[in-house]
Amino acid sequence: MYDEVKAILARQLMVSPERVTLDAKIKKDLGAGSPDILQLLMRLEDDYGIVIPDESLATFDTVGDVVNYLDSLKK
Repeated sequence: MYDEVKAILARQLMVSPERVTLDAKIKKDLGAGSPDILQLLMRLEDDYGIVIPDESLATFDTVGDVVNYLDSLKK
């Protein structure tokens, strides 16, 4: 799951994939703004056929938070 999220973020935010680590803060370290985050979530929802509730969205600070959330859906 990490590799997919990493690829999406790197391409969408036009950053080097090496910068997209599990500990990287999506806004602070990768420079994502609100439209970028919304676009990421829409892409993940489309790609994985899921709906991410707003209350879950509020918990996404790092790349790892997103990966952990998506992993938890598979269980």
